[in-house]
Amino acid sequence: RRAPSLAFMEGRPYGHSTEAALIEAARARGVTAPEVVSVLEEADELGSGFIMRALPGTADPKVILACDDPEGLLRRIARDLARIHRLRPADVPEGVPVMDYRAAIAELKQQFIDAGGDRPIIALGLRWLEDNCPEAVEPVLNHGDYRMGNLLVEGSKLTGVLDWEIAHFGDRHEDLAFGCMAVWRFHRYDRTALGLGSVEDYIAAYEAEAGVTIDPARFRFWTIYRTVWWALGCLRMAAQWRSGADRMLERVVISRRTSEQELDLLLLLEEDALADGITPKERMSDDYLYFGEAQTKEIATAVSEWLATIKDRLEGHDRFQLAVARNALGILAREYAICPHVSDKELADDFLSGKRSMVTDPTIPRLRRDALDKLETDSPKYPALAVARETWLT
Repeated sequence: RRAPSLAFMEGRPYGHSTEAALIEAARARGVTAPEVVSVLEEADELGSGFIMRALPGTADPKVILACDDPEGLLRRIARDLARIHRLRPADVPEGVPVMDYRAAIAELKQQFIDAGGDRPIIALGLRWLEDNCPEAVEPVLNHGDYRMGNLLVEGSKLTGVLDWEIAHFGDRHEDLAFGCMAVWRFHRYDRTALGLGSVEDYIAAYEAEAGVTIDPARFRFWTIYRTVWWALGCLRMAAQWRSGADRMLERVVISRRTSEQELDLLLLLEEDALADGITPKERMSDDYLYFGEAQTKEIATAVSEWLATIKDRLEGHDRFQLAVARNALGILAREYAICPHVSDKELADDFLSGKRSMVTDPTIPRLRRDALDKLETDSPKYPALAVARETWLT
């Protein structure tokens, strides 16, 4: 694991040496973490980072979710998370932050304002977090990114817990909830815990290892918190690209995944507050015959089709970037056809301030329609889209 320079690490709560010590502390507690064999020093002239012993397996969710024993793998993952949570501040080096729940919500709110503050669904989520923030509990070490994609698996065996750079001390429910978010189940929406099994089985396995009882209300709070957190994380990707800090193609494409989290967030919030008797009508088809010059969506489709013909000539990261480029062109083609509008600063301000409430507000059906249209543009294969259609259109 390496950063190109010490300057690259500026602004982070701790550096690679602390991250490496965290991994080693977790490994000492029985966590399936990689062995750190060396931490880079400035004299090495290799930047900031550390070297780990290689482990077998894959982090590819598609491969992992097709394993022979998903229930057994889920139990092993729950066990490792419980072992991570046994660590306390005295077990690790200084500098690992302790999460202040209210301060964290305030930071998300500032990120929202900095990003324009004009997305009503995210505003609803932020207001809900402010109104439902739980009391603090004894902090445990949270991995911070414990989900499918950061777990190394061989067959049905967990072989490594990766990516510890946002570890912090906080509520154990945050780590548990994060891996169960719809986005990290990938295309196994029906398996509510990491795409491998049920939340009930995941929590039962965790409780058996940790010797604690999980609070459903706290679990729900952190599910909504992390959904808002990731929605804003996706929005920031576009800002990073615009600033020139990171001009990778995937940054602009990931930014469009904000719509996934907005739809998930609205579904979550409606568990508490449904707009009584208000059901949006299905969007009418806008298909029509056109005989003029090529439209934007047709040009995007044509370029995407040509890119598909050179796929086999590429390898490694270039092949991945080609897939991202085709995804971006698909967004352009679908957006031309649907043209959803999801920004509304005045409405977002009213929700954020509490002036208007989700329980009775007549704009909720419009937000539902906008969320469906936006996600049909950005990510039409996202599994929650079908669930939302069934919930809202029937």
